Amino acid sequence: MTSASSAPLDYRAAGVDYDLIDPLKVAAQRAAAATASHLAGHGCFEVEASRGESAYVVDVGPFYLASIVECLGTKALVADEMQRLTGRSYYAAIAQDTIAMAVNDLITVGATPLTVHAYWAAGGSDWFADASRAQALVEGWKAACDRCGVAWGGGETPALGGIVVDGRIDLAAACTGIVHPKQRLTLGHALAGGDAIVLLASSGIHANGVSLARALAARLPDGWLTPLSDAPDAPTLGAALLAPTLLYPPVTEALHRAGVVPHYAANVTGHGWRKLMRHPAALRYRIHTLPPVPPVLAFLRERLGQSAHDAYGTFNMGAGFALFIDRADVATTLAAARAQGIDAWDAGVVEEGPKEVVIEPLDVRFAADELHLR
Repeated sequence: MTSASSAPLDYRAAGVDYDLIDPLKVAAQRAAAATASHLAGHGCFEVEASRGESAYVVDVGPFYLASIVECLGTKALVADEMQRLTGRSYYAAIAQDTIAMAVNDLITVGATPLTVHAYWAAGGSDWFADASRAQALVEGWKAACDRCGVAWGGGETPALGGIVVDGRIDLAAACTGIVHPKQRLTLGHALAGGDAIVLLASSGIHANGVSLARALAARLPDGWLTPLSDAPDAPTLGAALLAPTLLYPPVTEALHRAGVVPHYAANVTGHGWRKLMRHPAALRYRIHTLPPVPPVLAFLRERLGQSAHDAYGTFNMGAGFALFIDRADVATTLAAARAQGIDAWDAGVVEEGPKEVVIEPLDVRFAADELHLR
């Protein structure tokens, strides 16, 4: 089966061009680094190695503090369209997605999430008039906080007509966490050849690559209601995309209780499996075992006509989080993840060598110059 249109459809065509976005992010990081000296006046210090990582870390003396702010992106648009088509609200799931975008980044540095603040910016006050939808958002947000053991500290709910489109909402979350004891810090200082790569399962697209999925849905005759297969009970594309992002803090907390300190961690979001080489060290990340690809991602790859290189460089393809650990800790790590209801695989090995990701079963290679985050 081929794409719904002969015209090529990729991330750039869907309106997302990382070649344009990433240079701004790098420039911002460099400007931000010049402000770190302000911390000294408060008796605190930047952990410089956290620059360019998924969360920012500050040394406050007896422990580290980590912080992050993340936006959900365009997944709320899928929820809105599916509610229009089916009458069902997906905002409890959308709330979990938003929390996950923040906490799953925060834990990559070894932090325990402590507090979350909400940012819910609507196109107008009328958005909040749908009481059932608003209540679903509240309930889903609290449930995700409860699952991660995080306190919901507060938030902001502006009505931004003229900035946010009328009838829409932009969702984001800011999260602060603690690294205590300090030995839990996970910034790659111990990352080395011989480390094992454990991949944790994803539940589907999570919240990255949705713009590309939306562009595809617009080309399909049945749009969001396109079934993923010919099976009578096959989910629709819209429903499958709205499976909530998995929350990984319960896994990293379980590892802490088991005495396992990862050498590094990566949240597999934008840039797909290229994120496995996020650390600046010149190391090769060789993958020998692949997790099963969620049906919705297999559907997207087929309909988009993607090569394995394009698919694994865009979507999570079944791996939502990566842990780089001592080989002796693999069995404990797999057991800890599965005890939290998240499947996991001993998927690869870190090697000395040029910086790259090698996915052996697919003959796919991502070179160092295919990821620019610093």
